[in-house]
Amino acid sequence: MKALQKLASSPVLFLIGSVPAFAGVVVNSPVNGEDVSSPFSLSATAATCSSESVSAMGYSLDSSPDTTTKSGQVLDASVASPAGGHTVHVKAWGDKGAVCVSDVTINVAASAALVPSFATSIGAVQILGDWQEYHDPGTAGWSSGAMSLVGSPSMGGTARKFYTTYGSNGGERYHASFSDDEAATNFVYDAWLYLTSDAGNIANLEMDLNQVMPNGQTVLFGFQCDGWSGTWDYNANWTGPAKPSNTWMHTGAACNPRSWGRNQWHHIEISYSRTEYGVVTYHSVTLDGKETAINATAPSAYALGWAPVLLTNFQVDGLGSGSNTVYLDDLVIYRW
Repeated sequence: MKALQKLASSPVLFLIGSVPAFAGVVVNSPVNGEDVSSPFSLSATAATCSSESVSAMGYSLDSSPDTTTKSGQVLDASVASPAGGHTVHVKAWGDKGAVCVSDVTINVAASAALVPSFATSIGAVQILGDWQEYHDPGTAGWSSGAMSLVGSPSMGGTARKFYTTYGSNGGERYHASFSDDEAATNFVYDAWLYLTSDAGNIANLEMDLNQVMPNGQTVLFGFQCDGWSGTWDYNANWTGPAKPSNTWMHTGAACNPRSWGRNQWHHIEISYSRTEYGVVTYHSVTLDGKETAINATAPSAYALGWAPVLLTNFQVDGLGSGSNTVYLDDLVIYRW
């Protein structure tokens, strides 16, 4: 597309006969500087752009190269966005090639129902430089993974791409250390996932958090969308920290990554807490704005001898043999 021509967000009124026409993009909502929650409603109009009749409108978020478009002179959309400050670029295209844009800055609040205002957070975990990958020996078969940072598709400008090849239902685990906090007992895992057309090759998607506690043991907050059972699962260690064994417990909440929409972003929020001995309660999971109560409690402490750390795992398990690609963006971990 041609370079965007920035116009003032205030409308300029022209008279065509007795009918008024606004030049450029007029954003009705949200207003500049507004506090909103995700998803927020975007409403805009544009009749003319550089004296050309507008034929299409659209929007993009921050530095993302992805633009959502629709024909016509009216734009009404529900926009999903991660928490934090963002710029919405609202665009119009004239019927002869002109391009107009109006920018609106907003602040998207974290889910008040899940995260208190005093919580500590670390964002953009997906862009950290210490991500590593390895085959999970707890899965059958074999796997190999590769990672890269990409600008498209992306929610906020930079997403992490996971490309996994596997055989006999193998799974690849990707992980990164991002902080150290032994005192926090409440957490929310907030992330955006993009599944491509090969999502039919995914058996499980696992999203974990590991924390070393003051007693030196490591608590595993393990949570996955299990395509085998069609449920959300959580981790349990029923045999004690000294002789641990991982057990995946099925919930009554339905989940199968192969049923998620392809070539689009999905928003996941997982809420959990622990006791001082590493007994974890999984409170809820929210997928694309729909919250499901879990309310399951299980011991999940392990005597691993780790130094103090907060670490996140992202694991992709294959179905049969083949390959798949998953993107992770705007990964934020809240704790308090």
